[in-house]
Amino acid sequence: MRAKKVIAISLTAVMMLGLLSGCKKEDSNDKATSGSGKEMTVEIVAKGFQHDFWQAVLAGSKKAEKEFNVKTNFVGPEGEGAIATQVEQINNAINKKPSAICLAALDTNAALDALSQAKSQGIPIIGFDSGVPGAPEGSVKANAATDNYAAGELAATKMYEAIKDKVTNPSNVVRIGVVSQEANSDSIIKRTSGFVDKMSSLIGENNSCVEGHDKYNRKSDGAKVIIEVRIPAEVTDNAGKTEALTLLNKEDLVAIYGSNEFAAKCIINANEGLNKLGEGKVIAVGFDSGALQIDAIKNKVFYGSVTQDPVSIGYNAVRLAVAAAKGQKVEDVDTGCQWYNSENYNSADIAPCLYQ
Repeated sequence: MRAKKVIAISLTAVMMLGLLSGCKKEDSNDKATSGSGKEMTVEIVAKGFQHDFWQAVLAGSKKAEKEFNVKTNFVGPEGEGAIATQVEQINNAINKKPSAICLAALDTNAALDALSQAKSQGIPIIGFDSGVPGAPEGSVKANAATDNYAAGELAATKMYEAIKDKVTNPSNVVRIGVVSQEANSDSIIKRTSGFVDKMSSLIGENNSCVEGHDKYNRKSDGAKVIIEVRIPAEVTDNAGKTEALTLLNKEDLVAIYGSNEFAAKCIINANEGLNKLGEGKVIAVGFDSGALQIDAIKNKVFYGSVTQDPVSIGYNAVRLAVAAAKGQKVEDVDTGCQWYNSENYNSADIAPCLYQ
């Protein structure tokens, strides 16, 4: 009887060991894998690489890489005019047969063949920043980006608070200037449209008109407030500064808006020697950050600016890519925006969103 008990106990112990080994808890440090079981890799193709904004996006992607234990590779052209270079980078990313690709497209039309190829190979694409507007249906699974139209509206709302008295039934014509980097990038277009539409609504569409560029022009007979949108012929500091100077030299200008860091820098540089911006002068509102713009806000040369959260953009792009590679349903993520000025730029909520 005793021998039978010993045998029974031994068998029970073996069975328990087998169950425990079969139900081994997944180590949090194990590499994430796709449905095929291979190590998950995510290729990230941005609009640029060296600029501080993209370095902040990179930091966010690295945070997600560590959290989700995947391998990422971040690339981008030297500048946002290098469309051919970016298309080559997209093709290189596809040739690596990654689990997923994160893409902020400079020009979707130029990348259509590459996007179709990625789709045919079953490689999910996650858009980030300006995303991939106009991509082949089904190729882009979701986007991690700022709602740029809403961000433009926020810039207009904050500016209106400062110029309300000057644009409400003025006795003479007054002008609000807009320097927009370009007319192709979806993010820039939406920030400009959001600003122009919201400002027109706040002033009253019958009391305002829009001129300067065919994409935004809107006539209104007898309007006393002109919103003038100027876009440089090329994305260079000199071309942008020229457009900003054109606006700053107009005597009826009461306010000016820059659609991104490039545009804000052009306005700041154009103001050197003119000294037209600041409290009691022309009200300037910017977008994004950068050392020059932050300094202008600290010194109250700029009334304030709208910032995205580039770290959140990079983090959420990779997070969505991991989920899409696993076949999970993913949805767009609004990575948010905030208003900052001389009073709150160094606060706990704002400071992490700013880059120098």
